[in-house]
Amino acid sequence: MRTPARDAMLAHATAELGRGRVYGVREALDAAGATAGPLVMVGVLALHGGCRLGFAVLAVPAVLTLLVLAGAWRRYPDPAGLDTAEGVPGRWGTPRAFWIYLAGMGLIAAAYADYPLIAYHFGRAHVVATPWIPVLYAGAMAAESVAALVLGPAFDRWGVRTVVGATLLTACFPPLVFLGGAVPAVIGVVLWGLGAAVQESVARAAVTGMIGPDRRASAFGLFDTGFGLCWFAGSLALGALYDRSVTDLVAFPVVLQLAAVPLLLAARRPTNGGGAGRPGAAPATGRGRARHDAGSRTWSRCRRGPFGVGWMLLRRSAGHMTSAPSAPVTGLTATAARRR
Repeated sequence: MRTPARDAMLAHATAELGRGRVYGVREALDAAGATAGPLVMVGVLALHGGCRLGFAVLAVPAVLTLLVLAGAWRRYPDPAGLDTAEGVPGRWGTPRAFWIYLAGMGLIAAAYADYPLIAYHFGRAHVVATPWIPVLYAGAMAAESVAALVLGPAFDRWGVRTVVGATLLTACFPPLVFLGGAVPAVIGVVLWGLGAAVQESVARAAVTGMIGPDRRASAFGLFDTGFGLCWFAGSLALGALYDRSVTDLVAFPVVLQLAAVPLLLAARRPTNGGGAGRPGAAPATGRGRARHDAGSRTWSRCRRGPFGVGWMLLRRSAGHMTSAPSAPVTGLTATAARRR
């Protein structure tokens, strides 16, 4: 329920740092937590602490999360103030490219097997020993974390083609996981983690570039609803196919993921004469210029505030991006030069 609002707030930072980098770092941190949490619980249980003590230990990062969130809300109550001027789709409403993109991602969602089904197959077919099944999941989360950091800058450079390339790779994981032995299964789980990184990072970064700032929250809500419904329907189909034939189970997700590629390629073509956040986008006027000024002041406070260290690390990382300055920044620079 919190995902659409979270992604919409993150989108306000993408003009300064890059869409792929912002969502890639977020997913890397999420996957790192998903890797560390189970390992902490295992460590507590290994020390004969019991589940009650394990959950009590995990309550510490949960409380810290709420404190950081409250601090961020108090210091930056309006996330839109982090936004700087950027080109947005010129058409009101939701562009056609968004629906094409959602259809493609819906096919990918329907094709993606949940890890519980993979774990069930590993145990039933004795692909790996039972104690190694959760270890493989931790490895998949680690692969997801690393992949998100790599995919972010790649998306800022190549756009939706990054999603297409990753989809072609992840289409190989079903036969490796469900038809291979131990070694192919390990490779398949790594590719499964790569696909999870795509869905939670750069796939959402692409939505940011299709929708204007005023409609992003609604667009992310539509995206998550459609993606979730397709995932649910696909999970039902995959479970039924597993009872029928493992071969059919493998063919179903491979075909769906390959069928999604043309839709993703169609969605990356401009349909309205402009794209959000591209270098060379038309300068913003009126409300956009005011938002740029407010964003600049907010980023200045970020440098001096308690989150300054994290901001500087992200900014230094974004500094390696090799892109020409956008038209809004050039326009402001020219205005300042005339005043001097």
